[in-house]
Amino acid sequence: MIAEGVVIQDNKILMVRQKVSRGAIVWNFPGGQIDPNETPEEACVRELKEETGYDVFVTKLIRQCVGKFTFGVTIVSGSLHLDKTRPENADIIEVKWINLDDAKKIDRITRPVIDEIIGGLSL
Repeated sequence: MIAEGVVIQDNKILMVRQKVSRGAIVWNFPGGQIDPNETPEEACVRELKEETGYDVFVTKLIRQCVGKFTFGVTIVSGSLHLDKTRPENADIIEVKWINLDDAKKIDRITRPVIDEIIGGLSL
């Protein structure tokens, strides 16, 4: 199971560019595997810290589908930093704030969630 977090701030969305198991390079929301004895919310907070350097607070569940939880989150503290020395970050190419208008051009898997958020969900 996977937990991921959506961070929107100043009309930008925080995304990670990474190589996925099928070999493609895609833009995704920061997130990853839920560890044993960890709630989806706890995994989301941990993964955001590991992948972006930000400490976050989960504000709400945006979407849940088979094996994946997508949460709206708010940054509490920290600064943008990708720690490439962490083995779990080896597949991440970059972490970047993307303008919401440009985010509409993201791949067909992530784009519907972004469209849903832009279409009226408030984080």
